[in-house]
Order: sequence, then structure tokens, then C-alpha cells
Amino acid sequence: MRFIPTTLKDAVLIEAEPREDHRGWFERTFCMEEMAGAGLKTGFVQHNSSYNHAAGTLRGMHYQRAPHSEVKVITCTRGRIQDVIIDLRPDSPTYLKWEGFDLKAGDHRQLYIPEGFAHGYLTLEDATAVSYLVSAAYTPGAEGGVRWDDPAFGIDWAAEVSVISEKDAAWPDFEAA
Repeated sequence: MRFIPTTLKDAVLIEAEPREDHRGWFERTFCMEEMAGAGLKTGFVQHNSSYNHAAGTLRGMHYQRAPHSEVKVITCTRGRIQDVIIDLRPDSPTYLKWEGFDLKAGDHRQLYIPEGFAHGYLTLEDATAVSYLVSAAYTPGAEGGVRWDDPAFGIDWAAEVSVISEKDAAWPDFEAA
């Protein structure tokens, strides 16, 4: 596994190193020893997945408040997404900065998202699926979010948002959160 720093402090792009032969390929998508050696948290308590019918579907921007903050490791298993994270840690040098990542099925890449980040993604193809490793159990009372189009962040989405839940459309601007 290769660990590639992003522009946001503590967020890491993970590239698997597939081994190929005449049958296809095999890759390690999680290795506690290698991830810990790279300074990443390795205690995951849930594995979630989502499926999205249409391109232009937006899910986000979500986070959980302490003490239920969570690390996520995101993989696109079918289709393609623009995965976006925002650093919401007040003591971080990249506080309130965002970065987007193009993840697609078969690219052998995952995004490691530290605690204290808001996360969301926009599907760029129909029939897209996403897999998540999560370090903390979902706690409804700790759930938070910011609006996907909040001018405080100015996220440059790769395509038009055409499908969004009422809940995600109703998240407040960051200043009001």
C-alpha cells in the first residue's frame, strides 16, 4: 500500500498495489500493520456501503461530533464519484479548507478521512456504489452537517447536483451551524 498525503492535514490517499496474473488481480485494501506504520487509525467498527441510481446524486456534507467523531476510509466500488472533504478542526492549519478527489471503480484508490472532517460525494456516473470503513458507530445525536453549496467553502463540484435528500439540502451554512 502507498500512502499519499493530500493538501489537508492528516487526510491521506491510499493506493493499493495490485498483483496481476492471467486470472486478474489481487490487492490488499486494509492492513492494520501498514496503516498504523503510516500513522493512521486502524480500529474500524462498521463497514457501510451505498448505492446511487443516478449521476448527479449528492450525499453530504456529514460529520459526527466528539466524542463520536469518526475516521472513514472511502472506496468507490462501482461507477465514479467526486469525493469531497472539509477540515472542520479549529486547531488545524488547514481549517475550513476543502479538497476533492476523483475516485472510480477499479482505480485501486481509497481516501482516508480523519476525525473532524465533513465528508460528502457526488456521483459522476449512473449506478455508482461506495464502500466505507468507519471507526465509530453511527450515533444519531452526534450527527452534524454543513450545506453542500455553502459559500463559506466554495466547493467546486464536478457536475450539477440533481438528486439530494431533504436532510442534506437542509443542512445549515457553516456560520449558522
